[in-house]
Amino acid sequence: MTRLPIVPIVIATAIAVSCAEDNGNQAPKTAAGIETQSGFAEVQGGRLYYESAGSGDAVVLVHGNAGDRRHWDAQFSALAVDYRVIRYDVRGFGESSLPEEDRPYSDHEDLATLLDHLGIKAAHVVGFSMGSGIAVDFSLAYPGRTRSLVSVGPWVFGYSSPAAQRMFADFARVSTAMADGGAAAAADAWMSTPFLLATIIDPAAGERLRQIVDDHSFWAFSHRSPQRPLEPSAAGRTGEIRAPTLILAGEHDIPACLEVAALLDESVPESRKVIMEETGHLLQIEKPEEFNQHLVEFMDTVSRGGV
Repeated sequence: MTRLPIVPIVIATAIAVSCAEDNGNQAPKTAAGIETQSGFAEVQGGRLYYESAGSGDAVVLVHGNAGDRRHWDAQFSALAVDYRVIRYDVRGFGESSLPEEDRPYSDHEDLATLLDHLGIKAAHVVGFSMGSGIAVDFSLAYPGRTRSLVSVGPWVFGYSSPAAQRMFADFARVSTAMADGGAAAAADAWMSTPFLLATIIDPAAGERLRQIVDDHSFWAFSHRSPQRPLEPSAAGRTGEIRAPTLILAGEHDIPACLEVAALLDESVPESRKVIMEETGHLLQIEKPEEFNQHLVEFMDTVSRGGV
């Protein structure tokens, strides 16, 4: 694959992220005072809750499983300094509507409808874990609307391996807990699954994740999901991805996700893989400053036409 060039820039967290010129003087540009807009976008058979802030090239953040838009708390305000950043709750998560078992839908089509609602023709699409699968599907279904693809804690739908099957077996335990004790029991089961326990390096990140997981409905673990991923599935089509792609994984990430990182790195024509050291699957929560730097450097390169 092609190794993408990186244009170095300096970023920090939400308080001070970059510098802007003002009458010849360098003045700090901060996230203070940037207004956040929120609302609902109507999609076929439901609605999506979203938040938007900032201006410039659009960046959309897609969260992972058993969570919501708060997976991106350490990125949302920081990115809004230089980008128009959107984060939203996938259907069945957070404040978005629950699916209806008899009404099929597709997450990547929901995302396209959300961008239509916001008047966005194309965006940098950043997906974490499950959200990576949605982002990959979107990049394949809507290549002209994908400025770049960023796969975090990488996943593609349709992927299978012994490591993936072990992870799916852990999912089955969560479904059993949901049937026996409801969402609270499912949350306990999720936080104690072997695939997740082994990859939480920073206890504070685990505590933050627990707060988010406790609010999840676990609807998909107790209902027949009408979700329709892309067909044929993305796992066999990653070589078709034409968007510049950044692959971000943790050194101690979930084994199946590290396999997917390798798959994307080997098959996507224009890709760059970064393995962040001393972190696991929650890399954007455990090491937000380093994560944000990798992300912004990559998107800045793409936005400047450096690819």
